[in-house]
Amino acid sequence: MTSKRKGLLGIVFLTVFLDIVGFSIIFPLFPSMLEHYVGLEGAESMVGRLAAWLGELSGGDGNAVVTLFGGILGSIYGLLQFLSSAYWGSLSDRWGRRPILFLTLAGTAAACLLWTFAGTFLILVLARILGGAMAGNISVASAAVADSTPKGERAGGMGIVGMAIGLGFICGPALGGAFPLLEIQGDGAPTSSFALNPFSVPAMISFALALLNLAWAFFRFPETRPPERGPRPLGHSVNPFARLRALDAPGLRRVNWVYFLYLLAFAAAEFTLTFLAVERLEFSRGDLAWMFVFVGFLIALVQGGLVRKLAPKFGERALARAGLLLTAPGFLLIAGAQTVPALYMGLGFMAVGSAFAMPCFSALASLYSPADTQGLALGSLRAMGSLSRAVGPVLGALLYWKWGSGIPFYSGAVFLVLPFGLALALPKPTH
Repeated sequence: MTSKRKGLLGIVFLTVFLDIVGFSIIFPLFPSMLEHYVGLEGAESMVGRLAAWLGELSGGDGNAVVTLFGGILGSIYGLLQFLSSAYWGSLSDRWGRRPILFLTLAGTAAACLLWTFAGTFLILVLARILGGAMAGNISVASAAVADSTPKGERAGGMGIVGMAIGLGFICGPALGGAFPLLEIQGDGAPTSSFALNPFSVPAMISFALALLNLAWAFFRFPETRPPERGPRPLGHSVNPFARLRALDAPGLRRVNWVYFLYLLAFAAAEFTLTFLAVERLEFSRGDLAWMFVFVGFLIALVQGGLVRKLAPKFGERALARAGLLLTAPGFLLIAGAQTVPALYMGLGFMAVGSAFAMPCFSALASLYSPADTQGLALGSLRAMGSLSRAVGPVLGALLYWKWGSGIPFYSGAVFLVLPFGLALALPKPTH
C-alpha cells in the first residue's frame, strides 16, 4: 500500500470516527431526556402522550419505555438516513466527494447546534431529522475509499471505515455519560423553543467535533473522484429503491438485499441485548458499558486487521458468508446464556461475524458497481442498512415482550438462513 493511500485511509478513518462520536454521544442521555421533556412540557404534551403510549405498550415497564423512546429517536434518524444516503452518494458521483462531504458535515454541525438549543421536544426531534438527513458522509467517505483502493485491497479499505465506526460507537456514549447535565430551572412550563437544556454540554461537544471534522476535511480530505469521469445523471428521485434500479450491475441488488436482511436480524437482536443482560444476569450500567466496549473493540480489531489480511486471500464473498455463519451461533449462545462467560462467548461470535460480513458487503457493492457510480452504489447500501436499523429494533422489541428474551436471538439465527442463501448466489465481481 502506498503512503498516499495510507494517508487517505487515515483521513477517512478520522472523518468517520469524529462523525460517529458526535452522533452516538446522545445514546446514554435518552433516559434523562424523556424525564426532562415530560416534566417540562407536561403529560398532555406531545412527548407526554408519547411516554404514556409507550407505557401502555410495554405494560408499565419503565426500562422498556426509556429504551423504546431511544429507539423511536433512533428510528427517526435511521429513516431520514435511509432516504438521503443514496441521494448524497449519487450527488458525489456527479459533483465530487469533497463538496458533498463538506455539505453533509456542515448540516451535521447545524443539527448539533439545534440540539444545543432544543428548548422543547419538538426542536429536539427537528434536530434529529436534520442530523439524519445529513448523514450521508459515511457513504461519501466509503466512495472515496473505493476510488483510491485497488480491487484486491477494497475490503481492507472498507474495514478501516468499519473500524472507525466501531471505535466511534465506543467513545461517543462514553463521552455522553462522562459530562454532568446542566441544572435548568423552571421545569413545568417551557419558556422558549430555543433555549439551553440539561443536555447542552454534550450537544456543544458534538457541535465542536462536527466543526473540527469540517475543518479537518477542508484542509486534508482530497478529491478522489477522477476528473475524467463524466457526470452520470440518475434522476432526481430521493427513493433509494428507484436510484438502485437505475443501476444495471450484476450482483449489486442482491448484495443490497443480503445486507438488509442480515442487518435486520442483527439490529433486532442487538436492540434487545441490554434487556436480556439486565433481566437474566442483573447487569449494572457499568456492566453494560463494558459489554459494549468488548463488542466494539473486537469488531474494530477484526475489521482493522484480520479482514485486510484474509480478504485478498479468500475473497470478499467467502468472507461475507463466513461472517453470516459465525453470527448464527453467536445468536444461539446469547439466547441460551445463563452465565456471564456464556454471554461473552456469544458476543464474541456475533462481533467477529459482523466484523467479517459488514466490510465485505461494502467491498462487494463497490466491486459490482461501475467506477462512475461508486457513490450511488455505496449510498444505496448504507440506505438499506439504515432502513434495517429503523425497522429491526421495533421487531426485536415486539418479539422480546411477546415471547421472551431469547426469542429475538433464536429467531434471528433461523432468519439468517435467508441472507446466507442469497449470499451463496452472489456473482464474482467483474468491474
